[in-house]
Amino acid sequence: MLALRCIMGDLQGGRGLLRSLGRTFASSVVLSLGQRPAQVGGRPQARFLSGDRDTAAAAAKLKLRTRLLVTVLFGGSLLGVWWYVHAEREQKLRRQRVEQLRQVALGQGTFSLVDHTGRRRTKRDFLGSWVLLYFGFTHCPDICPDELDKLSVAVAALDRNASLPPVQPLFITVDPERDDVAALARYVKDFHPRLIGLTGTAEEVKHAGRDYRVYASPGPKDEDGDYIVDHTILIYLISPDGLFLDYYNRMKSAEQIADSVRKHMESYVTL
Repeated sequence: MLALRCIMGDLQGGRGLLRSLGRTFASSVVLSLGQRPAQVGGRPQARFLSGDRDTAAAAAKLKLRTRLLVTVLFGGSLLGVWWYVHAEREQKLRRQRVEQLRQVALGQGTFSLVDHTGRRRTKRDFLGSWVLLYFGFTHCPDICPDELDKLSVAVAALDRNASLPPVQPLFITVDPERDDVAALARYVKDFHPRLIGLTGTAEEVKHAGRDYRVYASPGPKDEDGDYIVDHTILIYLISPDGLFLDYYNRMKSAEQIADSVRKHMESYVTL
């Protein structure tokens, strides 16, 4: 009986030992799983997962870069096509405008006048130069001085751009009766230093104005013999070919005139 009790005690102690060993093994497995990655084929499985993530990220970056490159190339191609079409359209419009100006036949004649130094000048003397031309008279109380001031400011603004050719300002009188060489010499000193004043006989002046369709009509004289000349108030732009290109009325500022002349110069095509 004593022996049987000892055997049963040993069995119960063995079961306790087995339970204790089982709990210890389970804890070890849990700790092992928490602290070390599972082994697959002798390599940590987590390393495979990390490598997959790196490969996927690299592939995504390459795909994004490829998309960006394609977008840039496509956008650049569209921009190039637009620029080409725009340039062709502008060139076509310039050709059409030149043809229209030829049909207008404005300022296509010639003139022979005397400048404020007494030198005979013709239109041929100014071929090859950009010209801003104004018709007026020295006794004009306000409009002519204002317009010549504006013309002078525009020419000075263009002079500050060294990449542009110089503009020759011209002033042709519509009042040859009073505006002789001496009168013009005194008058042009108040404006741009390159301003050239031109006068001549009544017929010569009338002929020059007619080529540009300039209207000029002297008013009645007052008791002092003074009078006002009613005339066209425009500034004309003449190309180096001697062709009328544009005109500017009193509403145009010096800045607008300079900007317009600059654009004409940049788009100019020699005939």
